[in-house]
Amino acid sequence: MSTTRPPRRAAVLGHPVAHSLSPVLHRAAYDALGLDGWSYEAIDTTEEQLPAFVNGLDASWAGLSLTMPLKHAVIPLLDHVDPLANVVGAVNTLVVQPTGGTRPTFVGTNTDVHGLVAALREGLGEREVRSAVVLGAGATAASTLAALAQLGCAAPTVLVRSLGRTGSLQRAAHRMGVEPRFEVLDPASPALVDRLARSDAVVATLPSRAADPVADALSRAGATPGGVLLDVVYDPRPTALSVAWTAGGGTVVGGERMLLHQAAEQVRLMTGRAAPLATMDRALGSALGAPV
Repeated sequence: MSTTRPPRRAAVLGHPVAHSLSPVLHRAAYDALGLDGWSYEAIDTTEEQLPAFVNGLDASWAGLSLTMPLKHAVIPLLDHVDPLANVVGAVNTLVVQPTGGTRPTFVGTNTDVHGLVAALREGLGEREVRSAVVLGAGATAASTLAALAQLGCAAPTVLVRSLGRTGSLQRAAHRMGVEPRFEVLDPASPALVDRLARSDAVVATLPSRAADPVADALSRAGATPGGVLLDVVYDPRPTALSVAWTAGGGTVVGGERMLLHQAAEQVRLMTGRAAPLATMDRALGSALGAPV
């Protein structure tokens, strides 16, 4: 049934952003919820362009989804940041709240943590995470630390290509009260394969193809992982890391599952309605083609 709510606008911002599947998910949700006239688009926006864009938002907007490199840059532009996004230090959702005045209120939230927890739960079931490894040190890695803490692991190992670039993540960990161990990611190290294979959960937050050397190491060693891998990259799909993990008998959760669940939470925040998860899931599957 159609709703009488006035049409609102929403968009995903980032640079680059043309590849984003967020429009597929949000538009499917709006149709299922009967939100006639609501729109959602992808708008390529750099850090330099972001302030002017945000300051131009009015009450016709419901909100924004934010991807890299904007998750940090948006924070100074907001009126309020929810506690989780504040401790994580990354905002991926801007909710526009009309005030009746000339300028609405901008609230920043983080739905990546929700998406990570829900995606990992698909592979873990009800198992608690006692040991975990995070690959990478960017904004998604910070959300991953929060998600792993919710799942029972407050002291994961974080493997990074450069320890000198972990300052932001270390500060986020301190705010969260978690105590990760930071080490250099060395695909040539025999200890790497053993550590990954023995972990309850491994979350790869590296850019596309950056984890391929890790995949090669797993394949050469004939690793037999016993835990769950979540590779947040979903293009290409499957990733080389996912293929190697599956070949060894491990459980893989694709990055598109995180995308689905974080988008569902965004829909709830922007519309005030429970997201039609099954409908969004079908739309995502259609956009991606046959399951891998």
